[in-house]
Amino acid sequence: MPRSTRRRFLHETASLAGAALAAGPLGHALAWGADKPGANMDLGLVTYLWAKDWDLPTLIAHCEKSGVLGVELRTTHAHGVEPSLNLKERIEVRKRFADSPVEFVGPGSNERFDHPDPQALENAIEATKAFIKLSHDCGGSGVKVKPDSFHKNVPREKTIEQIGKSLNVVGAFGADYGQQIRLEVHGQCSPLPIMREIMDVADHPNVAVCWNSNAQDLKDEGLAHNFHLVKDRLGATVHVRELNSTDYPYAELLDLFVGVDYAGWIMLECHTDPADKLAALTEQRKVFDEMLAKARAKR
Repeated sequence: MPRSTRRRFLHETASLAGAALAAGPLGHALAWGADKPGANMDLGLVTYLWAKDWDLPTLIAHCEKSGVLGVELRTTHAHGVEPSLNLKERIEVRKRFADSPVEFVGPGSNERFDHPDPQALENAIEATKAFIKLSHDCGGSGVKVKPDSFHKNVPREKTIEQIGKSLNVVGAFGADYGQQIRLEVHGQCSPLPIMREIMDVADHPNVAVCWNSNAQDLKDEGLAHNFHLVKDRLGATVHVRELNSTDYPYAELLDLFVGVDYAGWIMLECHTDPADKLAALTEQRKVFDEMLAKARAKR
């Protein structure tokens, strides 16, 4: 269970006490406790667009106010949590999170392992190792990476094998630091059958899939079929867009995650540009709680 999920659960169940069932969808879900599937899921934020301009104190404050208590810190954004930080700066980042209810879930790197050039591939592996060390030092639990594309005159099977073997290398390195490698379903590798092929090569237990809520998820045999292709390799993070959008069946997706009793973060990687992003984040917290409660009520 994520650290903030435990904190939030204990705090809210204590305050709700016997009135939980009358407290609306969230209260009802919490009243079930851990004996129902979905108790160990919580809502987090990817600092992709909504939080890209927030420095670290602002980010933590907004997450605390909205109740969105986990963050994946995207590289190159205003919070400045990068491999270039020295040890003192890393300790300060760790302390800021430790002093708040917000959990640093890990960095979102842009490193990918499809490079036809061997030196570029080696550079990506070494850069990923630097992000692993950063995440460890700052109190995170894993690093997001990408597969990513297929290239002219390179057989698809060769690229898949290269990506998988590279993931095994960084997966083993990450295991030594307690850091999960989270492979985002991204780029030309987004179709879930391709991701399954990659994961069959990337058989290190520390390598996991970061579901990314792409349009490709709905194609061919549909969402449920594609979900089941990788459900045994799901990692601690899932990326979603705005949960009340109409272009992706998020209620069905949460049903699937509750069905496998997923324990991890459903992380907002929103693509719109609301004027008041704190208010929008708070609204997404409400939508998530209601959607999750409905999914859990079916079990």
